Amino acid sequence: MNMYAVPSPGIPGCPPGLEYLTQVDQLLIKQKVEVIEALVGFESNNKYEVRNVMGQNVFYAVEENDCLSRQCCGPLRPFNIHILDNFGQEVISITRPLKCMSCFFPCCLQELEVQAPPGNTVGYVIQQWHPLSPKFIVANEHNEPVLKIHGPFCGWSCLPDVDFEILTMDEVSKIGKISKQWTGLLREAFTDADNFGIQFPMDLDVRMKAVMIGACFLI
Repeated sequence: MNMYAVPSPGIPGCPPGLEYLTQVDQLLIKQKVEVIEALVGFESNNKYEVRNVMGQNVFYAVEENDCLSRQCCGPLRPFNIHILDNFGQEVISITRPLKCMSCFFPCCLQELEVQAPPGNTVGYVIQQWHPLSPKFIVANEHNEPVLKIHGPFCGWSCLPDVDFEILTMDEVSKIGKISKQWTGLLREAFTDADNFGIQFPMDLDVRMKAVMIGACFLI
């Protein structure tokens, strides 16, 4: 059995199921293309593979919500995302309520809660109002700000990759980034499937690494 699929022994202070995250500083989240969605535009629950730098699957993620929300609310829809390890055990749960996406409505901005394991809150991602750029606060389980995430102008860029920088609270040091990666013209045009890369310090608290995965899904 491959090393990445073997359950790790418990690590003090590490939520069960997140032991593998202590060994990595990069992850790729790859959305699976749904054929029916590409052909007729019918929104289905999204599915993802979370891979390491060698392309090995370390987690799987499955979206859960109702059909009406998917078709009527589109990318604004509320969702629960269940992240499973290679043995089918849910190790992270991500919940996003129905909120507004526009920076012109500062009273109802995006937020989500990350639990690891389910039932044990480890942090939050909260959008901050800004007229031009997407900005987020990454908070711990006590809702205390820990890090910031700053996106590009209007959340868009003319370059193939769109980067969201992970910064310290004083905004002096950049410690990582979340990148939307170019998937090719046809796929961009006919599906909403995305690939995202996450980079963070190897020694970042494993709880915050889990919250960063949640931030990626929010972005």
